[in-house]
Amino acid sequence: IYPGNGRLMIRRDGKPVWLGSSKAFSLTLQRKKAAKLVWTQAWRRLHKKGITETSTKKRTRRTNKVQRAVVGISLEDIKKKASEKSSVRSAARDAALKE
Repeated sequence: IYPGNGRLMIRRDGKPVWLGSSKAFSLTLQRKKAAKLVWTQAWRRLHKKGITETSTKKRTRRTNKVQRAVVGISLEDIKKKASEKSSVRSAARDAALKE
């Protein structure tokens, strides 16, 4: 903002803010959000306008599942239980209930 232009507004927290035009001053007093006004820098930043360099999109890494042994059972036993059929598991459960 060039000297002699604009208006100074003191925010509630005491920080001085120079507003370049009466339009900006008026909209600030009306508590309009700068990000909703198409002509403001805030709106342009929010909507990614005017970015000249085209940067490649960052590649994200997929997380890999890792199986670990639990205190009472080893990893091999866990894999063996997971691979057995449901009929074997239900038979073992019935046998445990009978005891």
